This record gives sequence, C-alpha cells and structure tokens, in this order.
Amino acid sequence: MRKNWRLLALMLLLGWGSLAYAQVVGTVTNLSGVLTARHPDGSVRVMGSKSEVLQGDTLITQANTYARVKFMDDGEIVLRPASELVVKSYLYDAEKPEKNNVAMGLVKGGLRAVTGLIGKRNHDAVSFDTPTATIGIRGTHFGALFCQNDCGGVPTPSGAMPANGLYVDVAQGAVVLTNNGGQQVFQAGQFGYVANLNTPPVIVPPTQGVPVTMPQSISRNSPNPQSIGSARVNACMVQ
Repeated sequence: MRKNWRLLALMLLLGWGSLAYAQVVGTVTNLSGVLTARHPDGSVRVMGSKSEVLQGDTLITQANTYARVKFMDDGEIVLRPASELVVKSYLYDAEKPEKNNVAMGLVKGGLRAVTGLIGKRNHDAVSFDTPTATIGIRGTHFGALFCQNDCGGVPTPSGAMPANGLYVDVAQGAVVLTNNGGQQVFQAGQFGYVANLNTPPVIVPPTQGVPVTMPQSISRNSPNPQSIGSARVNACMVQ
C-alpha cells in the first residue's frame, strides 16, 4: 500500500513539475470574457489579465470573449470570440536568431496578428496553420478568419453571412497562403479567400473581403492612442 502511495506521489510530482517548468512564451494583456488554456496534458486553466501563456497551450475564447496576448519577441495576437489557437512552438533566443521559430495553429475562429522580432529577422521562421492553408508572413499585420457554419455574426460589406473557408486581410507587409491547390501572396490592402485545402487561394475585391475586426478596448493600449496597425488600416476597430 505504501509503495502505491509513493508511486502516486511521484506521478503527481512529475506532472506538476512538467507544468511548472513549461516555457512561458507570452502574457495575456487585454481580456474581455472567458479565456481558457488547455495544456498538452489535457488539463485546463482559466486565464486572466497578466496570465502567462505556455508553449504547447491551446487558447480558447468563449462566446463574446476577446483576448490579446503579447509574446516574448513583442509579437501580438488578438483572438475573436469562439476561437481556438494552438501555440505549437514559440522559440526565441535573442543571441541565436537562427534557432528562433514560431508555429501557430488556428483551429477555429479568427485573429489579428502583428509580427514580432522573430518574424522581422526571418520571415520563414513564422507560420500559422489553418484547416485550409498555411499562412506565411512577410513583416506583417494581418487578420485571419476561418468559417465553418459559425460566422453568422461576422460583419461583411454585403451584409451576408460569409461562406465557409478561410479569409485573410493584410494591413501591413504581406502574407503568403499555401495549400494543396497552390500558393498566393497577398499585399497590404488586399483581401484573400481559400474555400478548402485543395482549392487555390485567391485575391478577392474589398466588396467580397471579410476584415477581422476587434473592439478598441482590446486592440488599443491605454493611454497609447494607437491600435495594432492602425497607422495603415482601421481593421482593428469595430466596424
């Protein structure tokens, strides 16, 4: 019996230890609503403002929740409601930039992202996987929204619900979308759409684009009046 208790205590210690020593890669800076982090071991933690984001976390926003995260290289991401983002890898070493790597996975919902130092040093070191395409960055501020019969409340220029697929809008720099159907570069001011994994990404006119918008309370750092990327585009503002 005593042996079993010792074994259980060792397992608990190893579990807590692995969580305690998991690498901190970012911090929640702005939060409106309920944000949770699911760790690789399956445990779930309710996040708050100033909560630490760990490598391997899956960040999940509930309905009506917006969350902003600042990462250790000064990159930033703002999540929309009902979104799920996996922080697959966030490796940053200021002294060894060749080892730096950022790999994110947008499972559902939408986000706005601003490139940090890693992406400025090496564009190829940053990527965002989605169900329909991989997003590469080129010194970028961009928005991404993946719709799967769940974008009924998303505002569009036409007022109609967005069709299923991935939408991107670029405020600064450029992004490149790649999937089984091909590859397409999107420059600042352009909108893109990818219907599915096997359909080529295409540039769409602004009247068919879906800008990913965020409330000013989340996208703006008080007392700094500037929002993320607001110098070039108002895509972070409520439309």
